[in-house]
Amino acid sequence: MKPHTDFVTWFRSVAPYIHAFRAKTFVVAFGGEVVADGKFVELVHDLNLLASLGVRLVLVHGARPQIEARLNEHQLRTIYVRGMRVTDAAALQCVKESIGRVRVEIEALLSMGLPNSPMANADIRVASGNFVTARPVGVIEGIDLMHTGEVRKVDTAAIRARLEQGEVALLSPLGYSPTGEIFNLTLENVAAEAAVALKAEKLIFLMDTAGIEKVSADSSEPLLRELTVAEGKVLLTKLANEAVKLSDDARLYLPFAVMACEGGVSRVHLISRHVDGAMLQELFTHSGIGSMISEGPLQNLRGAEIEDVGGILQLIEPLEIDGTLVRRNRELLEMEIDRFVVVEHDGMIMGCAALYPFPDDNAGELACLTVHPDYRSAGCGDALLKNIEAKARSQGGKRLFVLTTRTAHWFVERGFLETDVGELPKAKQGLYNYQRRSKVFVKEL
Repeated sequence: MKPHTDFVTWFRSVAPYIHAFRAKTFVVAFGGEVVADGKFVELVHDLNLLASLGVRLVLVHGARPQIEARLNEHQLRTIYVRGMRVTDAAALQCVKESIGRVRVEIEALLSMGLPNSPMANADIRVASGNFVTARPVGVIEGIDLMHTGEVRKVDTAAIRARLEQGEVALLSPLGYSPTGEIFNLTLENVAAEAAVALKAEKLIFLMDTAGIEKVSADSSEPLLRELTVAEGKVLLTKLANEAVKLSDDARLYLPFAVMACEGGVSRVHLISRHVDGAMLQELFTHSGIGSMISEGPLQNLRGAEIEDVGGILQLIEPLEIDGTLVRRNRELLEMEIDRFVVVEHDGMIMGCAALYPFPDDNAGELACLTVHPDYRSAGCGDALLKNIEAKARSQGGKRLFVLTTRTAHWFVERGFLETDVGELPKAKQGLYNYQRRSKVFVKEL
């Protein structure tokens, strides 16, 4: 029975993401290494699954290892300036040949359905073309990059038309000028500019490392799971000053991730290409598996609204079942919603607390303080308590009391003192449940 219960729990947990992602545009960027080492077959399954759920996919591929191999065949050597290849006429020919081969291989693999599944022989159509207009980068550090370019414009109307027809758009790192010139572009430049131009919900970079990792021996948790744009900029400044070390992929992708968020992309995800199903784990679990960058903080403490009732009930239900909290039905919670504050993390209620004032006694009751198990070490409980204390003071409260059966030590550590039922406001004494035998704690405000 338990496996079935686990499946139901899992399916319910991913349902909100499925609903939220439908008809949204995701830009997924991956290097030529994904194709070269055969890992793209696994990625195809995940991409087909996303497409079947109604996600509008724009794929941006690279071809650096294939280009390197082609250059070596012709015994051609090129140099890099700020991570960009200097592309002369001979190198451009190798670039065109390599990118063309990679694109054809990707299109063939994307035509596969999921074998031995309801998605076998799924009709996933791929659209590619001259969607990107480019211009030359020019001279950098005294070196002319020649046929190396940067994105000037993305034909969003053409791409959206393909997406609305249920097709997957495939962008290559080549751009074209109005005069017919061809430019060699970088994967990250094309992906970020496309995501901004399309107002994509997400930009996803597949990389060699797990995400943005600090290369430091004294860092117990090197992976930075969440970053704001401001924090990303600080990290880039430290990187420029050599105050911090990052992996090569992080150095490459982080500036474009920050740029995309500033340009209106809701979330940028940086995840490992080596983990099977990494994209699904990142997108359909709340904790994710890599690094996520957003314009502002994902965590927000605010007053509860009527739309939060369902999230609060889901949060407190396990504690009501085991007797830690007194049961509250939906009707009561809706009536008292203005007494609650919530901690919201990326759209999900992670914690809540309520304040019930007793103005005649200059006191307030802290009730229903609950934090999701995954966030109990993140300071959410302290933030909720601090908010309730401030709210009680603003209402003229001199004391804050709480009734608890399981978390006595937590409140003692935060300045509460145990007292007896007789110290409660008279109105509360009449409601005290002697069967629960809750301990009473009070804190002077």
